Amino acid sequence: MHPFALSRADDPARAIEAHALDPQLTFIAGGTDLIGLIKDRAALPERLLDINGLPNMAEIDALPEGGLHIGALARMSDVAANMEVRRRFPVIAEALLFAASGQLRNMASIGGNIMQRTRCAYFRDETGARCNKRKLGSGCAAFHGLNRNHAIFGWSESCVATNPSDLAVALAAMDAIVIVRGQSGERRIPFTEFHRLPGNAPERDNILDRGHLIVAVEVPANMEARASHYLKVRDRASYEFALVSAAAALATDGRSIRSVRLAMGGVAHKPWRLTAAESGLRGISLDDIDGLRSAIAASFVDARPLAHNAFKIELAQRAALRALQTAAARL
Repeated sequence: MHPFALSRADDPARAIEAHALDPQLTFIAGGTDLIGLIKDRAALPERLLDINGLPNMAEIDALPEGGLHIGALARMSDVAANMEVRRRFPVIAEALLFAASGQLRNMASIGGNIMQRTRCAYFRDETGARCNKRKLGSGCAAFHGLNRNHAIFGWSESCVATNPSDLAVALAAMDAIVIVRGQSGERRIPFTEFHRLPGNAPERDNILDRGHLIVAVEVPANMEARASHYLKVRDRASYEFALVSAAAALATDGRSIRSVRLAMGGVAHKPWRLTAAESGLRGISLDDIDGLRSAIAASFVDARPLAHNAFKIELAQRAALRALQTAAARL
């Protein structure tokens, strides 16, 4: 195990300053991903700063207009069990319950979940497989290697890994906001802009820099949220990461779709919104299965499968349709 020093923070401003000034310091909350990264030698911080003592960052607040304010230190299990989360945004509660195991959900924080790093086996390989995330310029072993679980959208030759977070897919569908505090004040980052595509900087998973601390996630009210569903397709029913997943939410006029939100997981370096499908589904009857399939397929014309994951194109479309139909059943 890599040795590190551990200290505790009780003031956000001092924690942010310490993080900005010390490149060998890493924040730790639940540690459910970070400790694994250290064991795999994919992260080797010299100092860990425990932020669990920071005030007012674990609350789950139902906002008057119908949205949610979720503190970054709220535990996944607490958010999943919260009655207002389950009532207002079932897609979020379901995404959390599909994630990890019960023991991990009891420890893992919301801020840590959306920051978790890819489960690409080459990245997690402590023996030193070629991986640009671990060592920039070393290459991407998955590009020509075993890439069944990897991206079909947005990848570059530098990296074909996928984002592993279930919660992130639901938050992307709901147009959530990540509230981040830095030395110059607070920023509100649209969730769809928080994670990055790999491009030529695959070592960066998101847009945060040194001296940035996630303090909360805010989910705005929307008319689709209560008729929503999260579907996760995986190789086994127990604790496993998604081959593909889908977050769907919709509003209707009778049986006709008025508006819809669709996001996919397991297909890109970030949660992937199906914007073409969202536009094409408007006005289609829920009884017109061929029309629903055709509209969803419009979001897959730009898919670029790798050698071993072309099956994801069909699988993801089926998952999106099933998630949409399950959400519609809640109307």
